[in-house]
Amino acid sequence: MVDLHTHTLLSDGLLLPSELIRRAHVKGYRAIAITDHVDDSNIDFVVSRTVKVCEILSGIWEIEAIPGCELTHVPLERFDDLIKEAKNLGAKLILVHGETVSEPVLPGTNRKALESDIDILAHPGLISLDEAKLASERGIYLEITTRNLHASSNGHVVGMAKEAGASLVLNTDAHEAEDLITLEEATQIASSVGLDGREIEAVFKNSANIVEKIKKLS
Repeated sequence: MVDLHTHTLLSDGLLLPSELIRRAHVKGYRAIAITDHVDDSNIDFVVSRTVKVCEILSGIWEIEAIPGCELTHVPLERFDDLIKEAKNLGAKLILVHGETVSEPVLPGTNRKALESDIDILAHPGLISLDEAKLASERGIYLEITTRNLHASSNGHVVGMAKEAGASLVLNTDAHEAEDLITLEEATQIASSVGLDGREIEAVFKNSANIVEKIKKLS
């Protein structure tokens, strides 16, 4: 299992990064990204601490711990500067909290994110076909989520991605230990939103390819 979207108590999760990573390791994960919520108030603190703990634990336990962040509810005008700052601080994976049906994310966030230098647009439940085509053109992954708060829109995201030829990943958006899932559970969730066996394999391969790319650049 590869999970590229999780949260710790560095933002709104319940666990220390070390505990979340350990629990993922025991559950059979081969890679996990710590992508706590950031904005101008905490990006320097959160990313630097995440980088430190991921570097330490990746060298001790047999799991790839990837430092990242998720830009959340930030002004569109701040995207480029915050993304640059995150990368300069050592973030290896940049997510943006997409526009959803359950939270008042600023309109225009999906498009601005897809025009920016990011890796994954997280749970973009209100994504349009034009935005999905932009994701395809720019090689940005769209997320299928297992988090109840946002999962109701997975079918729409998958439909838009298929029509636009955009690539998908599946993540938990975990905030606590109970949110982590097995590969079998991930397969069932992917199947439930209209993906066949070949398409599910492609989703999992996309996540694995992201991890390999990060390792090569490290």
